[in-house]
Amino acid sequence: MERKKLTEAIKEAAEERPSSVDVLFDACYDELRRLAHKCLVGERPDHTLQTTELVHEAYLRLADAPGLDWKDRAHFFAVAARVMRHILVDRARRRRSTRRQGNRRLVPLNDALSMSDVLDELDLVCIHEALKRLEVEMPKKASMIEMRFFGGMTHEEIAAVQHVAPRTVRRHLAYAQARLYGMMNERSV
Repeated sequence: MERKKLTEAIKEAAEERPSSVDVLFDACYDELRRLAHKCLVGERPDHTLQTTELVHEAYLRLADAPGLDWKDRAHFFAVAARVMRHILVDRARRRRSTRRQGNRRLVPLNDALSMSDVLDELDLVCIHEALKRLEVEMPKKASMIEMRFFGGMTHEEIAAVQHVAPRTVRRHLAYAQARLYGMMNERSV
């Protein structure tokens, strides 16, 4: 995919030209699939949501969102990562409501961020609730966690979206991970 083509599609979508969201979706479909695949890599083995399904669900939500103003490629993918996070959390909530689980195991977020094989044991709803609390306290740091964990974005990509240095992103992520892990532990006690 050409960055120029994606940039033009983002500008058209921001100007709300007819069918611009469709053009944008076509221009970044492969990257959205890569992003969705990253989100699904650590899901439990019996998870039924497929990569294509997650991309299409995200597209439907993005297309229905009124007045989104995407500034650039990194911003668009940050928004897409957030949408995919909400889709996965919604599915996890539905699954949890049908089958109460008393034997959850908390996993350090550092392990989760490395996308190791412990992701299948993560409780997405617990992470989501802690992340919502973190958003109230530290919205910028919570956004960085979201882009890194759910979007699989690099420190440099996050830095571009947040208009800070990559070193600052590393520091903020380290602090936010510790705070988020503390919040998750508070909920489990």
